[in-house]
Amino acid sequence: MDRTAAATDLQHYYLELSPDPIRFDAVSQLTNVFFDDAKQQVFAVRSGGATGIVVKSATDAQNISFCMEDRGTIRSIKFSPDNQILAIQRNETSVEFVPFTTGGVTQQLQPLVQDMFIHHGKNSIYGFVWVQERQVALISNAGVEIHLLNLDKKSLKSVKSLNMTVNWFSFCPTSNFALLSANMGTILTPILLKASTITKLPRLELGTGQSCSGRDVTLAQLHGTNAIMILKQLQNRQFEVVIYLLNGPGLAPRKSHILRLGQNGRFAMNIVDDVIAVHHQATATSMLFDIALGGVETEPGSGAIIHQPIIPAKTIKPFSLEVPSISLDGQTMNCDLYSQHWVLFQPNIVIDAKLGCLWYVQLKLTTLCTLITDRLRLVEFLLQRTEGKSVLLNVVKEMMTTNYSGTMLPIIESIFNKLNSLYKTVLDSELQSQMALLALTIKSQPQKTISTPRVIIDQSDMYTVVFATMSEYEQLGKILLLYLHSLARHGITPSHELSKQIVIDLVKHKQFVTLEQLLKYSALNESKPLACFLLSLSNSDPSIAQMALDMLARLNAHEIILEVLLEKGQVIEALRMAKEQLPNGADSLPARKYLEAAFKTNEPLIFHSVYSFFQAKNVRLRGSPDFLKHEQCGEYVQHYQNLITSQCL
Repeated sequence: MDRTAAATDLQHYYLELSPDPIRFDAVSQLTNVFFDDAKQQVFAVRSGGATGIVVKSATDAQNISFCMEDRGTIRSIKFSPDNQILAIQRNETSVEFVPFTTGGVTQQLQPLVQDMFIHHGKNSIYGFVWVQERQVALISNAGVEIHLLNLDKKSLKSVKSLNMTVNWFSFCPTSNFALLSANMGTILTPILLKASTITKLPRLELGTGQSCSGRDVTLAQLHGTNAIMILKQLQNRQFEVVIYLLNGPGLAPRKSHILRLGQNGRFAMNIVDDVIAVHHQATATSMLFDIALGGVETEPGSGAIIHQPIIPAKTIKPFSLEVPSISLDGQTMNCDLYSQHWVLFQPNIVIDAKLGCLWYVQLKLTTLCTLITDRLRLVEFLLQRTEGKSVLLNVVKEMMTTNYSGTMLPIIESIFNKLNSLYKTVLDSELQSQMALLALTIKSQPQKTISTPRVIIDQSDMYTVVFATMSEYEQLGKILLLYLHSLARHGITPSHELSKQIVIDLVKHKQFVTLEQLLKYSALNESKPLACFLLSLSNSDPSIAQMALDMLARLNAHEIILEVLLEKGQVIEALRMAKEQLPNGADSLPARKYLEAAFKTNEPLIFHSVYSFFQAKNVRLRGSPDFLKHEQCGEYVQHYQNLITSQCL
């Protein structure tokens, strides 16, 4: 394969491993590796005369290294949330607790071995979970028990317990919920673990012949909802993933989604930005699913939505690992993807203990944009992604420029409606939040927070990223009409800035008919500033001035219209409008301003008409045709007399 073809091929991977993996001592005859998915810490434990332990964190730069007496094989090892106590399980019935302190020249955390103590249980302990700095939950075959650590007395005190038969358990550190298996995996009970609290949720009964093992279950959060994902083999030997959502306290887990894999063999799952990545070892490929997108059908009876992969399965992008070398020659080796040594943790962690690497699985959104051909579905997909905004805007812009054709208009309209529907919900939420804040401020109560969608495309985004780059495209007018129609459909008022920039673009390209349509149907954000801005562009076409005047009339901005008419020398029209529109008719008009405007027309008949109008007003209001001194009309009285004397009238 030549370099060009290879480069092109690399662009079609939609999953990749994080570029800087966490490196640790690989598994060997002397070294075992453990991972705490709650704190995302890797423990490399080297046995020998003494146990040397190096802890590396995937979430911060703090590395911890220390030595302890070799007391036997380790099954599980985890630090407390504050790294002050190390819990170690070596057998089925006991757990060691070792306090730590900061000291020494390096100020490293070091174990206080003399203060360690061992908790001996009565039952077989499957594992443990830290629920607070000094509280740990032990899960055994007899249930769950939360203990409070008393370092002074070197003992544990039970503060909460749940008694039930347990075959195995699984834990989700993202939302602190565990799944307890009973009756050989046919009954699954979810629980929430918090400080001194165990909340038992309604159980999930799989039924006869529907049991599952711990390796078949993945716990995760999907779009903010706790989920139980069970890998299930069908009668045709192919597999599917059945997803049960925990929609709220008191509600039993509901069978909500089914992911059809269409393969058999070994599978493992990651959650990457709420996308379910199902990895298939036999084909060394990954399939992507998003339960927020519509499925292909629903399962009879349960109503669960059946999903196919978003796009065909592909392998993760190849990864080259730098090989330590004394010569610093920058040698690299290609990693074995989908290796049998891979162990996956949620949400998106891959560990290769043989290589000594921890990666995060990442989405390549730009590649997905080229592979998902259904543009509307792509928009729905990007709206759910944390980093989807910039990519989504580029997709919309490309649709309207590079890939535009007349047949795209219905699709573009649907996309506008989808974006603005979401935009409207946010505007409504902000309004409700402001009203609630006002009410709660009066009552001095705390305000409830309102969650916002991950991606919101507002008018400013659409103009600056999309419309502003389309000034040379003939179809701009049609697209602007679609966008403004969509705003109106969702009850969103166009912003002044967007309205102003649309006017600029349309006038620039002499699309006066389109502009007139927008104004006729009040599709723009009509305002006095926008009308005045229109007037400033009236030199481009005479019709623009009339559009501005019509807008001012709809805004009842009669004073501004009068000023415009006077400036244009249409004094008679101004007087007629004043008589019809102003509350007091023309009685409040300043005579000098109108006489001056009439004088500037150099039309004696116009001046005579205006002068006679104000004389009649004076007679009606004061009984005399004369102007008062403070009206400063002397020069125009003289001009009128000159016209009479010269018989110009």
